[in-house]
Amino acid sequence: MALDFAAGCLGGVAGVLVGHPFDTVKVRLQVQNSNQPRYHGTIHCFRSILKQESVWGFYKGIGSPMMGLTFINAIVFGVQGNAMRHLGRDTPLNQFLAGAAAGGIQCVICCPMELAKTRMQLQGMGEYQVKSRVYKNSLDCLVRIYRKHGIRGINKGMVTTIVRELPGFGFYFLTYDCLTRALNCELDDSFIIPKLLFAGGMSGIVSWLSTYPVDVIKSRLQADGVGGINQYSGIMDCVRQSYRKEGLQVFARGLTSTLLRAFPVNAATFATVTMFLMYSRADEACKPQEAAPTIQQPSSL
Repeated sequence: MALDFAAGCLGGVAGVLVGHPFDTVKVRLQVQNSNQPRYHGTIHCFRSILKQESVWGFYKGIGSPMMGLTFINAIVFGVQGNAMRHLGRDTPLNQFLAGAAAGGIQCVICCPMELAKTRMQLQGMGEYQVKSRVYKNSLDCLVRIYRKHGIRGINKGMVTTIVRELPGFGFYFLTYDCLTRALNCELDDSFIIPKLLFAGGMSGIVSWLSTYPVDVIKSRLQADGVGGINQYSGIMDCVRQSYRKEGLQVFARGLTSTLLRAFPVNAATFATVTMFLMYSRADEACKPQEAAPTIQQPSSL
């Protein structure tokens, strides 16, 4: 358990460092004003942030996911492992159920963390009236929200986070288990690293594709009210308004950036976790439950 915890933390750090710029682009695209879009697509958003805010603009809000890594990975690895032992048999269905359980429970940390990350990432966007630095850092963001809105405020978007994470983590662990078995990961295989990178990357992509529309709604709800005006009264109101104004394509807003992020993030996370376990427990390094990484978005993963 201790090795799983340490490996998960290291893998999570690697995943956040690789994927946070893509996540910043994803959130900006998801929540921008459709009537007067600031960005015309993923590439334009990347270029605009780099030109206007420098490379550090991509890492706005990174403190929040970094702060939550230890707790999230401990929860995910602990719950998933215990759930598999409780379920008994190592079957595809049990892999999905154990992953879903882990994803659901870690929402307690994930939701406030992503709320702070989203608010930090929106600083500098004129349509959200946050051209200046409203929050000093992610912790300051959560403290300010708590003082103004209490526990309910820092858990804004919790329902959509749970709806996203349950199937998301389920599909992630299921895909990872299936791919590692199909690829016959063995410690003495000279191609084990490319195999692990591929398995981790593809697992992340499958996970995001399974829940992405929910993530769009979650981002919009968590961004709502930043400028002092609330547009949505709830989840279904957000869905209706978003669909009415922008059509079905709104639920794929930022998907390109997310998928570009999903593969390297989860590949890096998986490789880091596995390499750590390979050196720590060479005889157990390739077991799915020992080497499985978590998702940054999302997410996360």
